[in-house]
Amino acid sequence: MEIPFARSERSTVGIEWELALVDVDSGDLRQVAQTVLDDVRPADGGEHPNIRQELLLNTVEVVSDVRRTVAEAGVDLERSIERIRQVTDPLRVELMCAGTHPFARWTQQKVTDKKRYATLIDRTQWWGRQMLIYGVHVHVGIEDREKVLPILRAMLTVFAHLQSLSASSPFWDGRDTGYASNRALMFQQLPTAGLPFQFERWSDFEAYTGDLLHTGVIDDVSEIRWDLRPSPRFGTLELRICDGASNITEVLSLSALTHCLVEHFSSELDAGRELPTLPPWFVQENKWRSARYGMDAIVILDAEGNEKLVTDDVARWLTVLEPVAARLGCSKELADVRLILRRGASYQRQRAVARRNNGELDSVVSSLVAEMRAGRPL
Repeated sequence: MEIPFARSERSTVGIEWELALVDVDSGDLRQVAQTVLDDVRPADGGEHPNIRQELLLNTVEVVSDVRRTVAEAGVDLERSIERIRQVTDPLRVELMCAGTHPFARWTQQKVTDKKRYATLIDRTQWWGRQMLIYGVHVHVGIEDREKVLPILRAMLTVFAHLQSLSASSPFWDGRDTGYASNRALMFQQLPTAGLPFQFERWSDFEAYTGDLLHTGVIDDVSEIRWDLRPSPRFGTLELRICDGASNITEVLSLSALTHCLVEHFSSELDAGRELPTLPPWFVQENKWRSARYGMDAIVILDAEGNEKLVTDDVARWLTVLEPVAARLGCSKELADVRLILRRGASYQRQRAVARRNNGELDSVVSSLVAEMRAGRPL
């Protein structure tokens, strides 16, 4: 089959941020997404362009417009959050984000009443019902379809860096999982989810998609749920690696790092240089290591098996990407990645709060809510 790739301006950026709706008093999830969506609906009765429905009724997603800079996308996100709070504050509902809710029971969550969600749950059953997870997705415009797959393969060499920095799901169902990102390993249980295949040519991706459609695995190309994937409808590479971030500062810093890496690899292609790749077995191992150990992960850097502490390699990349960030207008946001290196990733902060409060996880929810309100790590 032929999959056209929409025209997109190079290195434009869009951000999607999934938010949990939690009760002010208990910290547990509240099933009020439909109330929010009904209230924010435009006068013409359509859907709000920047506030969207998700799988579960405890979740809303805020999305930016297509922007030139990460900061501009952040303004869109904050504007949508302000609008949501006009509905949720009187309901005594707070906004919260992490890769998972620390103690909510997946068995008690309600699925949005839409055919596509019902179909997903019917097919995936136990694993689908457990998708009580939240993420940050970043779209970066690619001006030439022939660049998409080479850049995707190159981004797999820094997959662990993004996952470690964003890891925010140590707790699940009231227990410490021992993982920095439990979300990462849960989400890959869905059909077509997880790491992408490293196709060489666009025609290979088309053949793969055609096979999935022919055999009934998917009904639409958007049902390929890879951690990073081409998005033909938008003309972007979509990065879905990051756990949900608890505050706008981290959302924008992780988005800036993503934005700069994609632009860097695009520029390398323009200069005629070969992009880095990793064997699939090393990519898979890096994903597991970063999910398990987070900021303490020792990651594999190349086909020879050379390794480095992930935070050391992040620091190296931040220096490499400084001129790219200047071109893209996100120097401040990229520099804020150093806040995560200094203060710890969200999973580390959450565990510290739990330790200080004798393991009480409602205190962890309170800390995540406070970070959302403050707009920065606390």
